[in-house]
Amino acid sequence: MKRICIVLILFCSVIGYSGNLPAERARGIFLAVGVGPRLPVSTFSNQSDLGYGFNLEVSYTDNEYLPVFIYAKAGFEQYPGSPEFYQTSDHNNLSTTIFPVVMGARYYFPPIMENVVLFIPIVEASFAYSFLSRVHQFKPSLQKDNYTEKLSELGFNVGVGISMFLVELVLNYNYFQTVQFVGFDVKVRLPLFVSY
Repeated sequence: MKRICIVLILFCSVIGYSGNLPAERARGIFLAVGVGPRLPVSTFSNQSDLGYGFNLEVSYTDNEYLPVFIYAKAGFEQYPGSPEFYQTSDHNNLSTTIFPVVMGARYYFPPIMENVVLFIPIVEASFAYSFLSRVHQFKPSLQKDNYTEKLSELGFNVGVGISMFLVELVLNYNYFQTVQFVGFDVKVRLPLFVSY
């Protein structure tokens, strides 16, 4: 019940305040939390199954000087090994954990629908650094030593999505040398500081 009250208060305050805002200039810092599934692709999909992830993002814009939002985010992603991989390998368990740190830019197009809810198309691109931890556990009958592989990689991601002001739906393609995946995030974006 408390969560519903908080969401309603935030929603009403944003709606009530937004009617008096000039559209010429906007400057602000925003906080977003995103969560969603991760689908391994390319060679990463040969050993890993559908994963999940979440991230925390801070973005900044000043449309007088920048046509885009600049953002930084950090996340956590987890991928179990695929059952097919276990059947054809010596592994009993393979778990991949990724901690990405991302910096990039996001562009908001003009709204495509404004009647009931704002639908604003977005595109984004970023550079990423990730720390990967991959746990290898082997079948007991093989008497192999288990180990944890640790890697650091540079990569990038590109994405498209739709924004509804406080909520965004974003589809990203993420590329690192040893892992590539498609992620779908549902994000809740809240303003920390806004000036007009």
